[in-house]
Amino acid sequence: MSENPVEQSSEEVIIEATANGPYLVHGSVTIKDKEGNTKKRTKTTALCRCGHSSKKPYCDGTHAKVGFVA
Repeated sequence: MSENPVEQSSEEVIIEATANGPYLVHGSVTIKDKEGNTKKRTKTTALCRCGHSSKKPYCDGTHAKVGFVA
């Protein structure tokens, strides 16, 4: 069991991998960064999938500049 339980919701969240781009997270989620800070996001959130974003974990469009293909 985790030391920091995550609050769960019954609302459905959909994660969509876009062609050569980010993961799109549709729904309300809480993002926890490496320092432990949390931020609630609603609607659609784009998460970096290429590893080159300067705003990780969020996508900043760098995938197009580096030619990310997946």
